Order: sequence, then C-alpha cells, then structure tokens
Amino acid sequence: MLLELDHFSVAYGRRLALCDVTLSMESKALGLLGPNGAGKSTLIRTLLGLLPAYSGQARIEGLDVHRQGKRIRELVGYMPEHESYLPGMTPVRFLRFMGEMCGLPPGAATERAHEVLFYVGLGEVRYRPIDGLSYGMHQKVRLAQALIHGPRVLILDEPTNGLDPDARKDMLRLIGEMVEHSDSKIVICSHLLKDIETCCRDVLVLKKGQVVASGNIEEMKKTDDNVFELRLKGNVDRFMADLAQIGCQMAPGEHDSYQISTPPGTSPRVFFETAHRHQVQIRHFYARRDTLEDIFLQALLDEENGKTAHPQSNRKEPAVR
Repeated sequence: MLLELDHFSVAYGRRLALCDVTLSMESKALGLLGPNGAGKSTLIRTLLGLLPAYSGQARIEGLDVHRQGKRIRELVGYMPEHESYLPGMTPVRFLRFMGEMCGLPPGAATERAHEVLFYVGLGEVRYRPIDGLSYGMHQKVRLAQALIHGPRVLILDEPTNGLDPDARKDMLRLIGEMVEHSDSKIVICSHLLKDIETCCRDVLVLKKGQVVASGNIEEMKKTDDNVFELRLKGNVDRFMADLAQIGCQMAPGEHDSYQISTPPGTSPRVFFETAHRHQVQIRHFYARRDTLEDIFLQALLDEENGKTAHPQSNRKEPAVR
C-alpha cells in the first residue's frame, strides 16, 4: 500500500497542520492537491521523517514512519520545493555526492549521475556551476538528485513552481514519462490542478489539515445527464427561445458554445428536433462531464458547508499540548 494513515496528526506549536487523518491509498501516480496551507508539504515532510508526528501512525509502502525512517529514505526519492544544492558544485559533482550519500559506491554514483543528468536534459551543462544555471535548470537538478538512487517511490513537492510555460511543459513531460514507463510510484504535491490532472491517476484533496476528497480521478468525474454543451450555426435565437419554453436554461460557454440545462427526464432528442425545425446546425454536442476543477471546488464547498466529502472531513480535532 502506497500510503496508510491512522488517526495521524501533525502540529506546529499549538496549531494543527494535519488533524486526525485516517486513510489507505494505493496508486501508481498520486496527486496531493489543496490550497496553500492545506497541509500537503507537512504530510510529505512527516512521511520522510523530517517533521515529528503529533499523534497516530503513518506508513509509506508498508514502512512505519516512526520506526523505519532510515529504510524509507533509502527507498524514497524526494524533490524538495526549495533550493537544496551545495554552492560551488557542478551538477555532476553534486549528484555523485548525493548518490554516495544514498549508499552507492563512488564509481556507480558517478556513472548514475551522468545518466540521470542526460535523462532530465542537463547533459550539456553538467560541468557548469549550479549557481550559474537558470531556475528551470535548478528544478531539473532537484529532480535528478531525487532519481539518483533509483527510488521505489518518488515524491515531488511543487515540481513546476515558478517555471515559465516552456520549462513547465518540459517538466510535466518528464514526469509523465516516468509515470508511464518507470517502475516507481510517484507522488506529486501541488496546488495546480492542471499539473495533477496531467500526470496523476489518483488524487488526495486536503484543506486545513483534513482530507476532503480522495479517489481515482476518472472515476470521480461524473457525467451530468441534464447538462449539455452545444456549438450551433443558424437561427440560434429562435432555437433558444423554443428550448426556454420547455424549461431549459442557457448560458454562454467557451469558443462560441452554449451550456444548456434541461429539466429532469428531458430526452436529448429535443435538441435535434428543435434544430431541424429551425434549420439550425448542431456542430458540437456532448453531455457535460466534471473536470478535476469541479471535483476540487465541490469538495471544498462541501467541507465549508459541513457535509461529509470524505470520512475525515468532520473528525473531532485532538487537543494540542
């Protein structure tokens, strides 16, 4: 099992960053999603043993965070959100050092450093000082050091944070390739929904230290049988007027489309019959399907309204010493 938490809490002084979370998730590519301050980075750092837990138990790949921290760090590769290199070093020297820190013999660490740097696209600059590289290259150095020892689990903390569009696209391509072709399980911590939807198969949504939604992204996306998106050509006004008479509600969509909600029990045939009557062409038609943004916003809304979006969303907060 990739991630198991049992009444797990983490506190900074008197403030709870994670509050009595219980869950069990298996995934090849898991996205940790939530607004800033939701507890994503706190969860990652605690799983790595970098922060002490306040209460409860946590396991990653079956390894206990409290008792098997050394073994976890041997099996997990971690790409931190912030700068983590040693000034004055070149990428190849830094990665060789990190490889030796992970237990690789010097020769194997050197060979692996060259291999990983070429893989992430830094082969041509591997002998240049890291200090003089661009921020996008710094991000790739952080990714490379997470890969140096061939980890079983790869944890990426905000991997596209601060990148320009081209560098972000390149980073997402690299992550996507690893998801598809590597044997490692990948956990991506981000507040960017598009990154999670692009690279991940499953999602865990956090807000204020609690889980408000979790599951397979495709399964969580549902089709709304009463909401349709149409792109039309012809006498659109008369088409819309006829639909309004039977209780349909219309709203403009993107790219000259219209989002139309029909009354319960209305057959989609009504669109084609009305279009035929008014000589209107329907050039695009589909039943609207939820996006990850819809799932995310609905989970946060349910939590604010006190509904149970997930079993952890209304647990009692433990007292903090």
